[in-house]
Amino acid sequence: MVIGIDFLILNVLVVLFLQYYPDVSNWGRTRIQVFWLMSNLGMVMSQYRFSTIIHQRMVTATDMLQRVIMLVMTQTALTFLMLKIIDLRRQVGWPLAGIGACLLVLLIISRIMERRAVKRYRMAGGNTRMATLVGSDKELQNVYERMVSDPTTGYKVLGYYADEKPEGSLEGLTRMGSLQELLKRMDEGREVEVGDELYVCLSRRDHETVKRLSMYCDQHVVRFFYVPMSVESLGISLKREMMDDIEVYTTYENPLQNPVNRLMKRAFDVTFSALLLLCMLPFFPIVALIIKWQSPGPIFFKQLRTGLDGKEFWMYKFRSMHVNKDADRVQATADDPRKYAFGNFMRKANIDELPQFWNVLMGDMSIVGPRPHMLAHTEMYSQLIGKYMVRHFVKPGVTGWAQVTGFRGETRELWQMEERVKRDIWYMENWNFWLDLRIIWMTAKTVFVHDKNAY
Repeated sequence: MVIGIDFLILNVLVVLFLQYYPDVSNWGRTRIQVFWLMSNLGMVMSQYRFSTIIHQRMVTATDMLQRVIMLVMTQTALTFLMLKIIDLRRQVGWPLAGIGACLLVLLIISRIMERRAVKRYRMAGGNTRMATLVGSDKELQNVYERMVSDPTTGYKVLGYYADEKPEGSLEGLTRMGSLQELLKRMDEGREVEVGDELYVCLSRRDHETVKRLSMYCDQHVVRFFYVPMSVESLGISLKREMMDDIEVYTTYENPLQNPVNRLMKRAFDVTFSALLLLCMLPFFPIVALIIKWQSPGPIFFKQLRTGLDGKEFWMYKFRSMHVNKDADRVQATADDPRKYAFGNFMRKANIDELPQFWNVLMGDMSIVGPRPHMLAHTEMYSQLIGKYMVRHFVKPGVTGWAQVTGFRGETRELWQMEERVKRDIWYMENWNFWLDLRIIWMTAKTVFVHDKNAY
């Protein structure tokens, strides 16, 4: 249905183009038919590579946006090439660019509506997947929380089999029996209720048991998933490789160690920052006047922060607090008396961060990356958190993955900074251009829907 709607939107746009584009009146019937045919053929080939993924249960808005963009770009490029092969003199570049731009906007709107329809259908009980868990390790609890945290994924967990009583989120689930009881029922040929999917989290030492469960799933058309136990996790990122027919795992490089990726990220940083600063330039005098009116002192606040490779740099912000002696060592709190009214608003709407785009242009920062911390915090947390300094292998950012996933602002307890560092390292290991766009979009929304941790 989704693919059919894509073709419908494309053909409506082509018809409108043929109806209203000024030069079409000079086209003959054959030329019009060829244009229509090549447009649809380009869509056929593009759909083969970038068809919809809205039906997948664990899919993000970034994934959908990426595929829509690639679908439209591929369709436009293929149509252009095929029309040029038929007739090099045919002027079709601008018409195809216009159709492509409209197609991109309409397909994004279409995907949003289609995804909502799928989610509502699943929330109403349709397209449900029944799952059963085996084990009691906390990694299995993480899987369970991921399944039930968003009802639109359509998962329903029947219960769990475990020898030991779990601690945590599985306590609310039905215990369907021990592991030995499950194996006994399987061996006796009795029917075992496991649903559509079985998630097993057992030690690698129990490989024979894991193999028996896998074979049972194969025989009863049940999807089998193995979840490594937390105590057996190596704590490093690995990727799977094959040595002939032997499966091995190796550590992989940070994607931003690749010069091409760094160049692409830097080009985007410079272009985006320059355009944003240019657009915001007329508003800066207004912000400056309000700051001066409400709080005596400089317009800009500058502070030494820890940057790439642990080197220090001066970071700039609009001053959102009264001048004070604790600026270099004390974090802002929710009811911080150092803030003044407009400064508090700027912090909630991220306006105070705008001068940092100058830091981006200067090369000290990137738009997206781990947030730079003041020197006192770098010194303190590098002693308390083993992997704290790893976050400095990439440039710090105006915004970051930790900030848009709930770990922005004050860190009252050590675990909050540990989670922030964990997310910063995850960003470094999983960087791609689309992830940066997703983080920028999530940050932009806080201008209108203020983050509760922004103070």
